[in-house]
Amino acid sequence: MQTDAGHKRDYTLFLIAILLGGFGASFVDATFNNFLFETFKITDAQRAFLELPRELPGFLVAFVSALLFFMCNRTMAAFARATTAIGILLVGFCSVNYHVMLVWLFIYSSGQHLFMPVNADISMDFAKEGGHGKMLGKLAGAENLAGIAGALVVFLGFKYLSFSFAVAFSVAAVCFLASAVLIYMMKKNKPVPVKQRFVFRKRYGLYYWLTVLYGTRKQIFLTFAPWVLVSVFLQKVQVIAVLLLIAGVIGIGFKPLLGYLIDRLGEKLIIVSEGFLLIAICIGYGYSKEWFLEGTALYVTFACFVADGLLMSVNMARATYMKKIALNREELTSTLTMGTTIDHVFSISVALIGGIIWSTIGYRYIFLLGAGIAAMSAISAMFLKIPEKETA
Repeated sequence: MQTDAGHKRDYTLFLIAILLGGFGASFVDATFNNFLFETFKITDAQRAFLELPRELPGFLVAFVSALLFFMCNRTMAAFARATTAIGILLVGFCSVNYHVMLVWLFIYSSGQHLFMPVNADISMDFAKEGGHGKMLGKLAGAENLAGIAGALVVFLGFKYLSFSFAVAFSVAAVCFLASAVLIYMMKKNKPVPVKQRFVFRKRYGLYYWLTVLYGTRKQIFLTFAPWVLVSVFLQKVQVIAVLLLIAGVIGIGFKPLLGYLIDRLGEKLIIVSEGFLLIAICIGYGYSKEWFLEGTALYVTFACFVADGLLMSVNMARATYMKKIALNREELTSTLTMGTTIDHVFSISVALIGGIIWSTIGYRYIFLLGAGIAAMSAISAMFLKIPEKETA
């Protein structure tokens, strides 16, 4: 059993790793859509198709995780971060054309998606009983704080210091690699047996369904929301960085508060509330330019972008719900990973369908689809309950 000193050491290492990851990710988040738009001059349809290699690793994550059965979750997290670093470095320096860039993007995204489920899993290892939401919120708040610093550096670098996309991606790569080293230094835990990597139980059905809805909603935000700002409103890197900075500053208080509210009020109320708020946000994205003057429409879209980014944190509630209904520690890891795979089957589909919708009838209908998905999520979450423990 790990001593208190060892536990604190591992927590400190993981916290610093999360800070570095958040700082590095903000460089990519703030610049990537402008990198695509300015470097390759891609069409709306090409932007949507790009989500196939970007999100395919999310679909494959359960299978890749099974192949890495000999790794514990901490070793796997370190491996994932190192893969992310290599991928973004290749994107920055070896993207001789759009199609080659897609290969490097696949590598980068593979690391990102492999890290997602083990990140939540490791984070909850450090929580006291009944405080899993609080711990997830605390670490998300720390990551958010690092993201603020990164967004500020991106803004200053591109506005005053002539930063290039290669410089931005290099900084991100160094941060991800340092994060990998710190996580690898943590005490290793027991790998999940390969036979428990794939678990399907009826009691997890609603979790999987909510994960599907989250994946489709998330994809609309990640793919089409920034693309509206870049291609419809013609906003530059500095503007995206400022929006991420604003969201980050708000998130310093919002994310820990959200974690506290999840523990205090329960997952049902939080996820239902998220659904209704997302309906309004999707309508704002889709119709602000039609309903308001140009300047007002732009600021409405800015507000939607910030609010949407903050609400991504509600995914913590799905993780804590899964923690409460999991029959054992091994099934938690397996089901979180499988949830990532399932959500990406649908997120890839919605990205491709969204590209067709954008190209044929206009972007506002993508966000009408998003509003419908948000409504389904709110209604589905009303059926959340914690079943009695059963024998595995």
